[in-house]
Amino acid sequence: MLLYNVTFGIDKQIESEWLEWIKANYITKIKNTGLFTEFKIYKVLTHDEENSVSYSIQCFAPSIENVVLYLNEFAPAVVEVHRQQFKDQHVAFNTLLQEV
Repeated sequence: MLLYNVTFGIDKQIESEWLEWIKANYITKIKNTGLFTEFKIYKVLTHDEENSVSYSIQCFAPSIENVVLYLNEFAPAVVEVHRQQFKDQHVAFNTLLQEV
């Protein structure tokens, strides 16, 4: 099992709006690809700053091929929609982890 993780740092002033949007749009778009089997959202508690908050979006895939297909075929559009919606109010980084 592979974990494709996206960690977002977002402005606290848009936290509620962002979280609602992420659940209704971002996660839905990723689910609709059929490439991942499970999804989780966690709030990061250890790096809370005065003006920002972080969240981890976790997408579990059965194979590296699923993740590569997502990254090549679907991720650019998903990322662009998020960027347009919340430009200058977030940062993001991705991590790919393998269960051992």
